[in-house]
Amino acid sequence: MIADVEEACGRIAPHVHRTPILRSRSLDRQTGAELLFKCENFQKTGSFKARGATNAVLALPSGVRAVATHSSGNHAAALAHAAALRGLAAHVVMPETAAAAKRAAAEAYGATIVSCAPTLAAREEAAGRIVAETGATLVPPFDDPAVVAGQGTAAVELIADAPGPLDLLLVPVGGGGLLAGTLIATAAHAPRAAVIGVEPETADDAARGFRTRMLQPQVLPVTTIADGVTTAMSPMTFEIMCWLARDIVTVSEAAIVAATRTIWERLKIVVEPSCALPLAAILERKVDVAGRRVGIILTGGNVDLDRLPWNS
Repeated sequence: MIADVEEACGRIAPHVHRTPILRSRSLDRQTGAELLFKCENFQKTGSFKARGATNAVLALPSGVRAVATHSSGNHAAALAHAAALRGLAAHVVMPETAAAAKRAAAEAYGATIVSCAPTLAAREEAAGRIVAETGATLVPPFDDPAVVAGQGTAAVELIADAPGPLDLLLVPVGGGGLLAGTLIATAAHAPRAAVIGVEPETADDAARGFRTRMLQPQVLPVTTIADGVTTAMSPMTFEIMCWLARDIVTVSEAAIVAATRTIWERLKIVVEPSCALPLAAILERKVDVAGRRVGIILTGGNVDLDRLPWNS
């Protein structure tokens, strides 16, 4: 599988940013660790999702005329952007509860949006109907080997650009595409480093599954400010997690809000709450980072500026 990630690195390099790593001396002092923030909020379309979508679309055979997906936001914009690179139409199913800013972004990149009820079953049914009606090729948001391989390129860059060997990588977990790609990349390029996934206490299917070794459904309704990680894992991403992850931890809503604000204030960058899960785990002492070099993937910056978490 690492061969797929390496191939993705070459395939998408001309079309995505090699995002920078930011540091904060005050956060290093506060945590007793060396924290390296990989800024995928600076990525094309504003999130790491551009990596997986671009790899999947560019790997499609000739003759494809359209692509389709279901997404709460970031994958929608990423797929529309990637489709435009090949001159393809993009059809996106989005739940009615999707953030307005993310819906607007997908439309701006050229996607045709179809709304649905905020359930995985409704999303999958609507996407299947669009595929049947239009002949589009389905590009799932995470349950696809090419998408996972593309997401793994962020970890390859982080490991290569770090000032020394990483001891730990912390990754937000939703559907598990980024976690799976990170696990594959880390096993090959930094085998001594542990990878820990982080999710909200109110959307904890990965943590429950990791402990029971059984794929778990998401408990509905999902109520978390981290709207980018509300999707349940797939059998593929779940299997990779159980095989390679060191642990999955959960954090409180208060910790997510506090960590989001801390990133804005200390790093001076715009990030969405889903990005803040790893730092929340550190500040809430769910992960021991003292004396360790820690890579953190900041997953995206597509936040609704009219609904900042600390003002809601």
